[in-house]
Amino acid sequence: MARIQPNMNPSPDVQKTLDGVKSKLGVVPNIFQTFAHSPAVLDFYMNGTGALGKSTIPAKLRESIALTVAGQNTCDYCASAHTKIGQSLGASDDELAMNLNGQSQDAKSAAALTFASAVVVKQGRVSDADIQAFKDAGYSDAEVLEVVAIVAINIFTNYFNHVADTDVDFPYVSTQDVMKAA
Repeated sequence: MARIQPNMNPSPDVQKTLDGVKSKLGVVPNIFQTFAHSPAVLDFYMNGTGALGKSTIPAKLRESIALTVAGQNTCDYCASAHTKIGQSLGASDDELAMNLNGQSQDAKSAAALTFASAVVVKQGRVSDADIQAFKDAGYSDAEVLEVVAIVAINIFTNYFNHVADTDVDFPYVSTQDVMKAA
C-alpha cells in the first residue's frame, strides 16, 4: 500500500496537467496522481521530460536508459512503467529485460547503457575512460550530457517511488526477478 496516496482532488491547474497526461497515455498513472500533491513536483517532472523529449537520444533508447536506472535502483514501479512504454515503442521483451540489467543486443545502445550504469554506480564521478568508450561508440559531447540528464530524471522518479511506495499500475515487472534471471 502506498505511503503517499494519489491525490484524487487536485487543484484545477494541476487537473489540467493531469488531463493532458490522460489524453496522451489514456490514463493517469499513479505516479502522476501522486506528483499532483505538489504542483512544483509535477511541473518539475513535466518540464524535465518535455525538455528531454528534444534530446538527440531517441525515445526508445531513453526508455532503455530508464530501465537501466530502474534496475540499478531496484525500482519496480519504473521497471514496470518503462517496460510497458518500451514495448509500445517496439522493443522485445528479451531486449527490455537486458536493458534492466544495463545490457542491449545492439552494440551502440549497449555503450549508452554501460555509460548510464557508470553514471549511476559512480554517482556521476565517471572516468575519462567511461566517457571515451561512450564517445567511441559514436556519441557526441551533447549526448554525454543528455544521458546524464536522462539518468538524473530517472533517479528522481526511482527515489520518488521508493519514498511514496507508489502502487504499481502497469503490468508488474520485478527488478529482483529480472536481475536474478540474467
